[in-house]
Amino acid sequence: MVKLGMSPICQSDLSALHQLLVDCGNYASQQSGQSFQIFEKGVDDYVTTVDQLLDQKLLAGMQALFPDDGIITEENKATAKQFGQYTTSTSIPSSHRPLWFVDPIDGTDDFIRGGEHYAVMVGQVLKGIPQAGWVYAPVAEHLVWGGPNWGLFEQKGGAEPRPLLPQQPIYDLDHPWAMVIGDKDERRFGSAIAHRFPQVQFLSLGSFGLKVLAVITGQAGLYIYLNGRVKLWDTSGPLALAQAAGLVCCDLLGQPIRFTEPDVDPKTLVHHQPILVGWPRYIEQLREPLRDITTAIGLPRSKPN
Repeated sequence: MVKLGMSPICQSDLSALHQLLVDCGNYASQQSGQSFQIFEKGVDDYVTTVDQLLDQKLLAGMQALFPDDGIITEENKATAKQFGQYTTSTSIPSSHRPLWFVDPIDGTDDFIRGGEHYAVMVGQVLKGIPQAGWVYAPVAEHLVWGGPNWGLFEQKGGAEPRPLLPQQPIYDLDHPWAMVIGDKDERRFGSAIAHRFPQVQFLSLGSFGLKVLAVITGQAGLYIYLNGRVKLWDTSGPLALAQAAGLVCCDLLGQPIRFTEPDVDPKTLVHHQPILVGWPRYIEQLREPLRDITTAIGLPRSKPN
C-alpha cells in the first residue's frame, strides 16, 4: 500500500502546475505529425521547434509559480548555471530552496517519429535529493506525480486523481521476465545479457520517465541505463517517483544515484553513474551479473552532447 504524506507544494500551485504540464503535453500531441523543424544538438541528440517552444512556456510558467526557486530547463542552457549554486553548498540560503528540472519533451526521437512514448517531465530536488516528480504522457492523457515522502498519484483524461498503486512483478528468472532497456544499451549489451539470462525479454520505450513507470507498474522488474548520456532533467522526476514506489535506484556497485558533483557534470548535468532502477529482489540478484557483463564489454564514456 502506498503511504500518503503531505504535498511539497500548496494545492493551488499543484493544480496550476498540473494544468501547465497538461497544456504543454497536449500541444505536443497536437503538433505530432505536423510540420516542425528538427535540429541536431549532438550525436543522435535532436531538438524540435516544439521542444523549444514548450521549454519557453514551461520556464515562464514555473518561474511565475515558484519565483524563489531555481528552474533549469533542457533547452535553455543559461539556466544550468544555477546547478552549482543550489546543490553544492550547504552554507548559503539558496541551497535550502528547491531546484526544479524541466524536460519539455522526454523522448524527442519518439515524438519525431510520430510515436506515443514521449512525455513532459518535471522534478524537484532539494539539497541534492529528489523530492517530487511529474510525468505527463499526452497521447495516453496520463499524468503521474508524487515523491518519497508524499506518495504516488495518477490522473487519466478528465477522471478524478487517485493514488497509484505500484505493482511488483513475480521474480522468476526461469520463466519469461522483462527488463527495460534503451535501444543503444540493447545494441551494446543485449546479446550478452540474453546469453546470461535466456528468459529475458527486452522492453523499450522512448521516454526515460515512461521506462521508469513501466517498472513501477509491474511491466518489468528493472530498468538499466548504461550509455552515459542521461541528464538531470531526465532523471530527477522519474527517480523521485521510483523511490516513492519502493524501488531501488543505484549504480552497478550498489551505490545510490547522486545528484551532485562529482557524480554529475556541473556544466552538462550528465550523470557519470550508470543507473539501475528496479524492484529490490531484481536488483539484489541481477546487479552483480550485470556489472560483470558491462566490465567485460566496457561502459561508454559519458558524452557531453
